[in-house]
Amino acid sequence: MRPAPAIVAAMALALSGGLATAQDLARGEALFEPCKSCHSLDPAKQGMAGPHLAGLKGRVIGAAEGFDYSPAFKAARAKRITWDEARLNAYLADPDAMFKGGWMSPQGLDDEADRAAVTAFLMRGQ
Repeated sequence: MRPAPAIVAAMALALSGGLATAQDLARGEALFEPCKSCHSLDPAKQGMAGPHLAGLKGRVIGAAEGFDYSPAFKAARAKRITWDEARLNAYLADPDAMFKGGWMSPQGLDDEADRAAVTAFLMRGQ
């Protein structure tokens, strides 16, 4: 039985010590560009369709100041679940599978390498 692609990508990132290359980060940043229509990397920028993603690594899910989260994210916040590389990678693969009724519009990133790059970019140096 083969492990799920999200598990493989998360394991690869973990085995590499979570250290992404400059090329990985640049690719993740480029792939993140369309996400900027809903998400900011600046915690001071409020009023967007999605929460800011600054300081995402280790942050309690659904806990960004100034954003009104869906009930699914509020439930995760109440359980004190935090973002890590594996969880973010799985979320980016299928947001609704992880948080049924969440408000993320895209269906997810199908390409395993794309997810790993975006995950590395959002989790970098935080």
